[in-house]
Amino acid sequence: MGKETLHEADQTGAVMDISSIREGIHWQADHAEKAGAGGTARVIRGVLALLDGKTATGRRVAAWQGAVIKDAMPLRIHGGLHNLVLTGEDRRLEEVYARRLTDQASVDAIVCDLVEKYDHRLLPWLDGPPQTNEAGRSSSFIAGLAWLAGRVVPRFEMLELGASAGINTMMDRYFYDLGGVHFGPADSPMHIVPEWRGDPPSAQVFEITSIRGCDIAPVDLSDPDAALRLKSYVWPEAHERMARIDAAAQLAALSPPDVVRQDAAEFVEDALSRSQMAGTTRVLFHSIVWQYIPADQQKRIEQVMGNAAARASDECPLAWMQLETNRETFRHELSLRYWPGGEKPVILANAHPHGAWVEWLGD
Repeated sequence: MGKETLHEADQTGAVMDISSIREGIHWQADHAEKAGAGGTARVIRGVLALLDGKTATGRRVAAWQGAVIKDAMPLRIHGGLHNLVLTGEDRRLEEVYARRLTDQASVDAIVCDLVEKYDHRLLPWLDGPPQTNEAGRSSSFIAGLAWLAGRVVPRFEMLELGASAGINTMMDRYFYDLGGVHFGPADSPMHIVPEWRGDPPSAQVFEITSIRGCDIAPVDLSDPDAALRLKSYVWPEAHERMARIDAAAQLAALSPPDVVRQDAAEFVEDALSRSQMAGTTRVLFHSIVWQYIPADQQKRIEQVMGNAAARASDECPLAWMQLETNRETFRHELSLRYWPGGEKPVILANAHPHGAWVEWLGD
């Protein structure tokens, strides 16, 4: 597929709806390359060589039903291939990730051989979306909470959708330097210092009274195999992200994050049916997960949030904070609305999907 077609897809806002297998794989590879992950890009392009093959994994990729990018299909199979390297089972792709091997035909041959050899091991990686639990996204949430603290009761009960391993449900245990404004314990093993663009965020003091989350397939960070699977979805060029998973696992070993196995709609319905402590703001939040929540659950969440918003008061406010992909621009936007008084969504920031930088737009 040519560059003009890719550019056209970006301009029409059709990226998330790409259904062409080849177009979707090309787009994902180009996206990785633009993000500085050239080795990952070559491995993803190598998946194209599977489409005319006879492996079960290749046939499933070739027959993919649905939106390729929205389903993150190329990232699913890439996670399985990366896992072969991390487990030490087969390290041939190390040369590609290290950019010592850059010839695409050679990369294609390795990918084809790996899938032929490990076909039934790789096939299940296509069953579900990547578990991209990323501590770096917490920087946007913390800045958002500081902004919100100047508008509602600054004591927050936090509820996360798609919490995965619960890395962001431990956000109150991390140290942050956000454009020179500091939050969190300085002695934390997790230091998050994104490139800050724009004015610094508010330095408003706030308290997180509790954080809990849900996921349909939560990851137990205390399980080495589960933690390794989480790392498999991280692009291998992102050494800092790998280190953050290790720091999160260290904190989880001291006190596990509170994550229940439950679908998003049931979790929100249950959480909002409980009594809310006066003088506490209840905050629903999530990052890069809304696209994976089925449409019927999205409607249920919106309905129950609407009902709760109608009951919200100055003593018991409600807020909804999202770091999600804008389908038209493919920017990752931090948006926030709150009740009463802030019903209209406010875009507070654009952010790198893994937290490398934050462009602050809030006042």
